Amino acid sequence: MEAIVDWEASGTVISDRHGNLMKRRLPVMLFLAFVVGVGLASRKYDGLFPQMLGKYPGDALWTVAAYLGWKLVFPAMAPWKLGLMALGQSFGVEFLQLYHAPWLDGIRGTRFGHLLLGSTFNPMDLLAYTVGGCAAVLLDSRMARRARVR
Repeated sequence: MEAIVDWEASGTVISDRHGNLMKRRLPVMLFLAFVVGVGLASRKYDGLFPQMLGKYPGDALWTVAAYLGWKLVFPAMAPWKLGLMALGQSFGVEFLQLYHAPWLDGIRGTRFGHLLLGSTFNPMDLLAYTVGGCAAVLLDSRMARRARVR
């Protein structure tokens, strides 16, 4: 059987012609679509999560989406490394909200720009990102452990 070599951050991954690498990415893509959908719904529909949580579930899901995005790029990377990358990205975007250049505020003024970059720094968002990142790492680690057992 002919092998296809695909480079990843953790080394070289070899998959067969039938696309085992794609089989690993497809569930991640589907879960990413689900997470983005729930995250967007959390901003539109007030009753999706308990009111006492405010908008923080959406922030946590933002980091979960970042985690899944990184997992699409580096599917064999250790979950803790993906978690650090997702947290770094989330924290970076949050701290970028302290900077208000006219061109950047112009991007934030669009719907997509606001969803992607936010607008106002809130230190409590960092906690929500951490919860989302930890949840993603724990879930992914558990799923990887179950797959190895099979």
